[in-house]
Amino acid sequence: MAALVIGPMLRYVDASSATIWVETSDPCTVAVLAGDSSWRSPTFAVHGHHYALVDLTELPGDVDSYAVELDGERVWPLEGRPPSRIRLMPAEGPRRMAFGSCRTSVPHDTAHVLTHGEDVLRAFGGRLMTADEEDWPDLLVLLGDQVYADSPSPEMLDFIHERRSTEPENEIADYEEYCELYRQAWSEPEIRWLLSTVPSAMIFDDHDLRDDWNTSQTWREQMAQVSWWRRRVISGLGAYWVYQHLGNLSPAERADDPLLRALKEGDGGGALDAFADKADTEPSSNRWSYSRDLGHTRLIMIDTRCARQLTPGDRRMLDPGEWEWLLDEVAKPADRIVIGSSIPFMLPEGVHSVQNWNEALCDGAWGKVVQRLSERFRQFVDLEHWAAFRRSFDDLARLLVRIGKPVLILSGDVHYSYVARARNAPVWQIVCSPIRNPLSPVLRWANVITQFGVATVIGGLLARLAGIPRPPFRWRVTEGPWFQNALATLTFPDEATWYESSGNTLKQIDSVRLR
Repeated sequence: MAALVIGPMLRYVDASSATIWVETSDPCTVAVLAGDSSWRSPTFAVHGHHYALVDLTELPGDVDSYAVELDGERVWPLEGRPPSRIRLMPAEGPRRMAFGSCRTSVPHDTAHVLTHGEDVLRAFGGRLMTADEEDWPDLLVLLGDQVYADSPSPEMLDFIHERRSTEPENEIADYEEYCELYRQAWSEPEIRWLLSTVPSAMIFDDHDLRDDWNTSQTWREQMAQVSWWRRRVISGLGAYWVYQHLGNLSPAERADDPLLRALKEGDGGGALDAFADKADTEPSSNRWSYSRDLGHTRLIMIDTRCARQLTPGDRRMLDPGEWEWLLDEVAKPADRIVIGSSIPFMLPEGVHSVQNWNEALCDGAWGKVVQRLSERFRQFVDLEHWAAFRRSFDDLARLLVRIGKPVLILSGDVHYSYVARARNAPVWQIVCSPIRNPLSPVLRWANVITQFGVATVIGGLLARLAGIPRPPFRWRVTEGPWFQNALATLTFPDEATWYESSGNTLKQIDSVRLR
């Protein structure tokens, strides 16, 4: 008899339909039941693992509770837990969005709470179990590092070491280990219920594959020499496609997906591996970015990792095809635009200038010796944000000014939270990171001193010495930084609130009105 391995997860939701994603232990037919209606889908197989997406279509309204059956055997909801619900997207768009990034899946014992802090996503799920429905977000946006393939938990390391003694000794190696990594990340009871009840949109960042993923062409060349990397990147992108990306897509988009059709014809492990290999070696062959039309709001989730153009002297955060897609998306009608970028667009201005300067040196502005040293510095201190791809930063800045409507950019990655605002344009950067993976006290102070102190003083000077023009607009950090583990909610019209966890409860860090 089949059992649930992960899920159910409520993924894509619009004004009349919803998608439930599950992983099961065996092939079966998955049924979702609500009231007198039911919807069914058979599982498909990838490397011996079984998945299904069940589309609930033509829903007349919200679903107060739903159940899941596998071959007629009821497996959800769990006894003693609140019912899982489906709230359709309001016609006017989301009233509230929750967002954050960077969550490790270590245990919740005292030792790991001391090193990793409390799990804010877990606490958030526990809170919603007893909260009024008005407090629930209409969408949960996870902005990268949903799993840490390069820094597994003790439980994950036990799983790895029981399977093999080969390289990489303490990192994820293949699809089987990615499956277990996702299972551990999403099996906490509070998180499992949260993901079954609040629809989610996701995008990857580097740790979903490996720290500094696609930092530069040099980085790619170095990793190509590592014996296990090819298998890792194929497994990582394939697992991301199954566990995260499929649920980002509407039923119509998935119906047109040739890879999903191929997977339904037998075990699709080989087809998925070939797809992932090509997506890495030929990024233009696939698009990880996507958008959702949410009433008055347009959500645009940008791939800032795989879609990079890493050509020295002409680095781009988004390659030409990806940039043309973004131009089309921002031109579509919407009262406001919300952009999900896993890495921040507007850093503290001094750090922005330092990254501009480093990019120029990596491109040879001060000679070949400095060029080699600058590349090492780029990788060592993670100089890889939009500022380190200055041409793309300038292009996007000009675009955001030109469209003349409110733009909210949601980001994570940097392990602190803050708000920045453009001085002469309705553009805000709202960063929430980490959900659970805080910087040590020493690194917190180091970030304050360097990014908000030293860099502010010397960054502009270094950029001018390297002959770098000023950016198209100026901005400033208006709130923060906050270094606690955090999850943020964005309540329209445009108020952002940050929460941290204390055990299984949440307390507010700060609330900021953006307009």
